[in-house]
Amino acid sequence: MITPGAILIKKGTLLPEPLRLGADSQAKGWASVTNTLDLHELERKLSTGGWTFFYIAGAIRTTVFGFDRAKMIHAALKHLLASVKLQKCNCLEIDDITTRSFLGMPYLSVSGHTRNIQKGVLFASNA
Repeated sequence: MITPGAILIKKGTLLPEPLRLGADSQAKGWASVTNTLDLHELERKLSTGGWTFFYIAGAIRTTVFGFDRAKMIHAALKHLLASVKLQKCNCLEIDDITTRSFLGMPYLSVSGHTRNIQKGVLFASNA
């Protein structure tokens, strides 16, 4: 299950040793990072090895309605990952997942930030 703080990486992305992708995927072609490092420790280890974990300013958000939480999360991730692809990046960091209701209709809001992991310090989109 996706929770705030989760990082999804496009499958096939060249990754350094500290990162391991999970076998289960919430979205087709994407997998979550499975390690015990917190975000700051992960960034430190990456930079030590000559890798950069770019943080793209400006949150991306989506809201979906429904009664099945798992389906709502899947639909929200699909929308957010489409935004990540448009920015030609390879990572999504989930910032917040909020469930509420409006006139008895449940909805889920998900926000995150586009990230890009790559070797080197100059940003190069993953076109």
